[in-house]
Amino acid sequence: MKLTTQLLSALLFTATLASAQTLVTVNGQAITQQEVDTELMNATQGRFNQVPANKQAEFRQQVLQQLIGKELIYGDAKKSGVLNSTEYKEEYKKLEERMKKELAIQVWQKKLLDSLKISEKELKEYYDKNKEEFNEKEMVHARHILVETEDEAKAIIAELKPLSGEKLQSKFIELAKEKSKGPSGPKGGDLGYFAQGQMVPAFNDKAFSMKKGSVTMAPVQTQFGYHVIYLEDKKDAVLRKFDEVKSFIEQRLKMEKFKTVMKNKMDELQKQATIK
Repeated sequence: MKLTTQLLSALLFTATLASAQTLVTVNGQAITQQEVDTELMNATQGRFNQVPANKQAEFRQQVLQQLIGKELIYGDAKKSGVLNSTEYKEEYKKLEERMKKELAIQVWQKKLLDSLKISEKELKEYYDKNKEEFNEKEMVHARHILVETEDEAKAIIAELKPLSGEKLQSKFIELAKEKSKGPSGPKGGDLGYFAQGQMVPAFNDKAFSMKKGSVTMAPVQTQFGYHVIYLEDKKDAVLRKFDEVKSFIEQRLKMEKFKTVMKNKMDELQKQATIK
């Protein structure tokens, strides 16, 4: 029954995203970028952006494969006559009844939430009292070449040492694709942006000490092997402006107010109800 619920939810969700970017099709059924993003946010409880940059692509691929698997199973289920079976119809009817109630509750709650208003004064007061929440950490965008031995890393550094600027970047990407043992190798060693503390200490400390457009002049050893690092970009720590986070603050305050309103509403409904 859990599988039935998941499949039905996936189909309902897909219907609302017909114009979304299609990543793949499985026997004519599109799987979209939004579907993958939604699954990722659900799996990480809305914190996918906090997943280390070097793991995000891997997670995306895993979720895409899971969605492909669901479509394959659903397609085979249809071919084998599952949708016409008595068991399926009975379970679907039960699920439909539950979904009616759940959907009604969701719409009711959304109407209540949408009716709540947060004043500009409340928003600004929250921002001024909680500015530490909106401090963006220093971030770097790095590439790396991971090899098994120190000698391999030193040979790569020697090849890169005479280069600079675009020639250094291009050669680094070429060597990463050719020699790196890490999962980012096919992407030219690209790890994307990451904040302090997201990488293992030795790698983290070296990357954040480098200048933009430079490469390490000595191998960096970690438990994974020896790294040669190229620093693509660097972003200083900044305090995000009020206008940038205003909508986020509004949603947070709305949810806090919503909890209070909900409690009061539930107390009122219980008083009016006949509960034996």
